[in-house]
Amino acid sequence: MLDLAANPGLRRLFLIARARVAAGFVVAAAAFWLARPTWSSLAAGAPLAGAGALLRVWAAGHLRKGVEVTRSGPYRRMRHPLYWGSFLMGVGFAAAAAEPLAAGLVIAYLAVTLLAAARLEEATLREAFGGEFDEYVRGAGPQSERRFSARQMAANGELRALAGFAAALGLLGLKAWLLS
Repeated sequence: MLDLAANPGLRRLFLIARARVAAGFVVAAAAFWLARPTWSSLAAGAPLAGAGALLRVWAAGHLRKGVEVTRSGPYRRMRHPLYWGSFLMGVGFAAAAAEPLAAGLVIAYLAVTLLAAARLEEATLREAFGGEFDEYVRGAGPQSERRFSARQMAANGELRALAGFAAALGLLGLKAWLLS
């Protein structure tokens, strides 16, 4: 367990990561309110957001949180594929929103919260797995050929992210229709 009291930097990261979900709802509400989507902006942003959603699904189908340093699926090619997927979804949403202020809000939120979450997660993994995690970071050590598991993806709560993705696109589509 990380000693947050002994490390003020980690404590700040923890507080940011802890506030991430609640802040995300506030940022999303503001961004939806400001959004001025068009059918063209939706056509530009939806594929990018969809790619992010697919990356998240792929990653969640391999991740075994707290049990191992996952080295299969997208984890063979990148660290933090769930966060990268979230970032792509956010950038896609920002493009679809077609409003610079909404886009700026979303991108700023993602930059702050995802970087904090990634750093905190790395400290946690280093604490739990030590040298094994450091090997993974260096791209060394054994790779895993484990297959994607839809059951694991669902167990990791990714169905909620997919529902949020569908709801966001639906709301933007509705707003584009109402504005046209």
